[in-house]
Amino acid sequence: MSWIPFKIGQPKKQIVSKTVERDFEREYDKLQKLEDQTKKLHKDMKKSTEADTAMSKSAVKISSDLLSNPLCEQDQAFLESMTAVDTAMRRMDAFNHEKVNQIQKTVIDPLKKFSSVFPSLNMAVKRREQALQDYKRLQSKVEKYEEKEKTGPNMVKLHQAREELRPVREDFEAKNKQLLEEMPRFYHSRIDFFQPSFEALIRAQVVYYTEMYKIFGELTDQIDQSGLTDEQRERENEAKLNELRALSIVADD
Repeated sequence: MSWIPFKIGQPKKQIVSKTVERDFEREYDKLQKLEDQTKKLHKDMKKSTEADTAMSKSAVKISSDLLSNPLCEQDQAFLESMTAVDTAMRRMDAFNHEKVNQIQKTVIDPLKKFSSVFPSLNMAVKRREQALQDYKRLQSKVEKYEEKEKTGPNMVKLHQAREELRPVREDFEAKNKQLLEEMPRFYHSRIDFFQPSFEALIRAQVVYYTEMYKIFGELTDQIDQSGLTDEQRERENEAKLNELRALSIVADD
């Protein structure tokens, strides 16, 4: 949201105190920042869930490709390992799907609904600003007739100007009072609105990673029969790679 006041001639009488205008600008500025932060958070949460989904689907694709590797037809142990990996990836994908759906319903959708309120707020601020400009214009008109000679026609015009000013002044004061009361309430409501969403986000993450710990713990027990450390596996793989390099068909010219 952005608020750009109209530029018109100012009446001599100050119709809105500097304190009131300063309070209004302060509260509105807080809401503008809240809108920007809400939109950014909504965008980032969508990107996060999309990335989670893509990662999960990629893991399933990789495990499926490994399972269809010709080695699985020749080596029973390799087939059993890849079957265990594929099962684990599909379980991970299922839990990730549940997590993403939960985050969509409890975090992303509420963020979108919260953001949808700001256009109405922005319109209310614009209406208040238009009412202020009408108030200033008619106040200037009244002041102009007050300064004129007190003739019959001028006094009639002054009376008419004051009558025209009265409902406009009341309209502005009502709009201004409503916004000054409701903007702080709306800003403070963000805590009650978002707290359940973020608690749901934490719970969804805890459930997901608890299940991942179980899934990959079981997978490790299934495929890590030798119990080698990462360093031992690295040395073993390097030794096997050196054997392959020693073959004449891969030797450098």
